[in-house]
Amino acid sequence: MQILNIIEENINDRYIDMVVNTLRDGGIVIYPTDTIYAIGCDALNNSAIEKVCAIKAMKSAKTNLTIICHEISQITEYAKFGNREFKVIKQYLPGPYTFIFPALSKLPKAFKGRRTVGIRIPDNAIACKIVEKLGRPILSTSVEADDADYMCEPELIAENYAASVDLVIDAGRGGTTPSTIVDCTTGDFEVTREGKGEFEA
Repeated sequence: MQILNIIEENINDRYIDMVVNTLRDGGIVIYPTDTIYAIGCDALNNSAIEKVCAIKAMKSAKTNLTIICHEISQITEYAKFGNREFKVIKQYLPGPYTFIFPALSKLPKAFKGRRTVGIRIPDNAIACKIVEKLGRPILSTSVEADDADYMCEPELIAENYAASVDLVIDAGRGGTTPSTIVDCTTGDFEVTREGKGEFEA
């Protein structure tokens, strides 16, 4: 497992290329977001998604999966929404929000059986730069630990996931409050988890 020190204020492009190459090879990475450090992979690589689901002991057919995009135009390739939803996500993204939409068929086999997909554009330049250079979304699921330091401190996160992931980005201490989840699949905007972001439709 490799640890790369990348800071938002001065992103090392060579390191970003190393992360992107790891993802293209089907690897699993831990990376910063604007909320909690996340475990992720190429969101269009089915076997990599299954690895992430195994790490988190998620039943991939039942657990909602979330992807990170780097701009709203990319979201339209993977999620179905109308003008009303577009105006809302344009207002709140980038930011600490996960919007749940009906999923489009471009998503891989691991998403089949699900009718929805979570969408994030975090207010974090590192995560967005990775997605932009990769050219497709990355999966996003928060790291977990009983001890808050093991959720926040990259060195401790790396220790905890040493046997499970290929690369950890150290971007400094992370947070412990997750994103706010907004379900947009019912024709309304329903907050199903209160998180870091405040939401009013």
